[in-house]
Amino acid sequence: MNHRECLQKILTGQSTSWTPNYELGCWGQTVERWFSEGLPQDATYIGRIDMFEGEPYFRLDRRAFDRLDVGMHPPFDCEVLEETDRYLIARHGNGIVTKALKEGTVRGTRMSMDAYLSHPVIDRASWLDVRRRYDPKAVWRYPFWWDEMARSWRNRDYPVVLLGNGTFGLYSQLRSWCGTEEISYMFYDQPELVDEMLEFHTDFFLELVERALHGVQYDYFNFFEDCAGKGGPLFGPQLFDRFFRRHYQRIIDRLQRAGIRSIWLDCDGDMEALIPCWTDVGVNMLWPLEQASGMDPVRLRKKFGKGLCLSGGIDKREIAKGPEAIERELRAKLPPLLEQGGYIPCVDHTADPDISLDNMKYYLELKWKLMGRR
Repeated sequence: MNHRECLQKILTGQSTSWTPNYELGCWGQTVERWFSEGLPQDATYIGRIDMFEGEPYFRLDRRAFDRLDVGMHPPFDCEVLEETDRYLIARHGNGIVTKALKEGTVRGTRMSMDAYLSHPVIDRASWLDVRRRYDPKAVWRYPFWWDEMARSWRNRDYPVVLLGNGTFGLYSQLRSWCGTEEISYMFYDQPELVDEMLEFHTDFFLELVERALHGVQYDYFNFFEDCAGKGGPLFGPQLFDRFFRRHYQRIIDRLQRAGIRSIWLDCDGDMEALIPCWTDVGVNMLWPLEQASGMDPVRLRKKFGKGLCLSGGIDKREIAKGPEAIERELRAKLPPLLEQGGYIPCVDHTADPDISLDNMKYYLELKWKLMGRR
């Protein structure tokens, strides 16, 4: 079996003799550390930070992402509102105003998250201004070479994913438009507006991808949600049923009719309370299983069974500790999960600068061995 065939088998919950080698990426600060520790400056693609499409130096396997444009057009005017030696306050193209520390910024990544000061949607009037920026028929939504790309994917032996990673979600888009605190209040204070935004966003997505679904047979689709923290999700099953269920169902039903059998969902934090809601509408792969929030893949497999595929769950904090900790972490998780099937191992988020190059290479070599790769 080739790469694509093995992945399709894994995504139906089966075990395989060959498991793809995927990782999420690394911070800009991590790249700089690795260069200082001997990573070749011309190591293929490592400077991009994005490891999703494959990284030959680390033997990461190839995936392709159909990166249709789902963003705002026209965007808001980007504007620096205030700048000091220490921080920068700016409005971005998505309408969000952030305050960012300048110190420690490397290759576009910072040592701390930006502070979010305001978001573009606060009421229905501001929503209408944002809504006009989402025309699914705009010619720039598809790359001008898209037809050629689609033809090149017809006889491939590697997977192709609909949209890019971190591109589309239901809650995540509400949060981007309104802000975490504001959307939490809107569920109760302006439920009709929330309904309108979700209905519009679902219609936008379905109309946008229709051409793509007729041109390419995709291997999976990924919802990006990030709707949980260490203490649990930012909304519960009751709000899921009230606001989100039917929109997930509409999207997943259409994707399944197009032959996409695997629906992934990307969420950090402790999302466990929402797992039955997502699996009920057709999500069958969860990742990256953040270990600081207790998303242990061995425990989740025991609780939810082989019908739920898993990816991730390798604690990046253990990788930073060195070979003995790496051995314990991988040997406790990989053998039982790979034997059962429906599991793809990777770090539970991007590699941070606490991880040395030697420890990362030791982790990848041991993972390669435990996956049975030659």
